[in-house]
Amino acid sequence: MRGTRRFVILTGLSGSGKTQAIRALEDLGYFCVDNLPTQLIPTMAELSAREDAAPAKVAIVVDVREGDFLAQFPRIYRKLKAQRRVNPTLIFLEASHSALVRRFSETRRPHPLAPDRSVSEGIAEERQKLNAIRAMADLILDTSNLTVHELRDIFMGMTRDGRIRARMVVNLVSFGFKHGVPLDADLVFDVRCLPNPYFVEGLRELTGRDHAVIRYMRRHPPTQDFADKLTSFLKFALPHYVQEGKSYLTIAVGCTGGRHRSVMMAEALKKSLAGVKGVRLRVKHRDS
Repeated sequence: MRGTRRFVILTGLSGSGKTQAIRALEDLGYFCVDNLPTQLIPTMAELSAREDAAPAKVAIVVDVREGDFLAQFPRIYRKLKAQRRVNPTLIFLEASHSALVRRFSETRRPHPLAPDRSVSEGIAEERQKLNAIRAMADLILDTSNLTVHELRDIFMGMTRDGRIRARMVVNLVSFGFKHGVPLDADLVFDVRCLPNPYFVEGLRELTGRDHAVIRYMRRHPPTQDFADKLTSFLKFALPHYVQEGKSYLTIAVGCTGGRHRSVMMAEALKKSLAGVKGVRLRVKHRDS
């Protein structure tokens, strides 16, 4: 029973992408219910666990739109986890404060906890109130930097046993230190130790995507050594980030101006990391 039937509970911060997630689950064959009253969760779970129940996969969305959610859900979920016939999975979606403010601004909708106050106040209050429920989650997904399509792809990657096969988005960002380090960088690597094409006649106006710059840099052994060692480290580290359930990782590669060395290295990493399982690579050149 526990190996064949699925009961997914989706919750999280308002504006974090629950609507897109539940649509993806629906496309996977889940029977989906949005904004289910908290007191009906045990009934729905029991019905989904019956051998004659159809469908075998059920997903519900519960959140602060329903008045009893905050007070009742922790107790109800603990009881569900203790039942042999029910196999619940709790997925919690969240995003950064700035991302949520931007999304509410784009939709022009008030925050459910702050209809007569600022969206920012509502977000802060909801985050604080949901901390206990967040701590109970089987999986936490940060959607701050995910597009609608990337979030959908993550849920479409759910395996047959109900687990999400994480496909982490890895954002490779080249930048110039003189313009500042990217604020959202998780890992920062400095390639200013490599030969600088800026001081070579005919290369200054080019970028690290041009063949002449690439050829110049690869003529110097430290360039390939640096790329090989960095690739080796990332091939070791990235699967561990995936295993931890991280949905988005920004790797920033910086040189002085952000036009030559960092651009070349970011492009090289995109090629050398292409075979890493469970990740989707994107490249952005911030300053070139």
